[in-house]
Amino acid sequence: MGKAWKFEDNLNTDEIIPARFNITIDERELASKVFCEVRPDFAPGVQPGDVVVASWNFGCGSSREHAPIAIRGSQVRCVIAASYARIFFRNAINIGLPILECPQAAAEINEGDEVEVNLTSGEIFDRTTGRSFQAKPLPEFVLKIAEAGGLVRFLKEHSLEELVE
Repeated sequence: MGKAWKFEDNLNTDEIIPARFNITIDERELASKVFCEVRPDFAPGVQPGDVVVASWNFGCGSSREHAPIAIRGSQVRCVIAASYARIFFRNAINIGLPILECPQAAAEINEGDEVEVNLTSGEIFDRTTGRSFQAKPLPEFVLKIAEAGGLVRFLKEHSLEELVE
């Protein structure tokens, strides 16, 4: 369970991590600057297990992977959004950042609410208000990619024979 950090519509990748910091792919270094221009309180205040809750078109803009890497480095449990920009969605899966799409949860969870997420079932619980929401669960293979820390790590851990079974 963690605290909800709320963001608005059309948050782009430059607002997630400004381009001037994209000189590294070290996730902890990127995490120290994540959301620095739109939420300067995020990086110093986020705790492992917290949840990013966003509205529509989260992660629009450039296709760089630094944005989901920076969020993953902040140790949030996952991102819950009403919708994602397609390239951000794909990059998040590739680097192992768990994401759920649930417009109702994105609209009704408030800043600071205590939120619990079950990535396997897609269930989202707002413990502050007592409300629950149902996101489309992540497919099993996407959960395995996230657990491995990203697609590259997943592929290094599994043989081709395992993947086609």
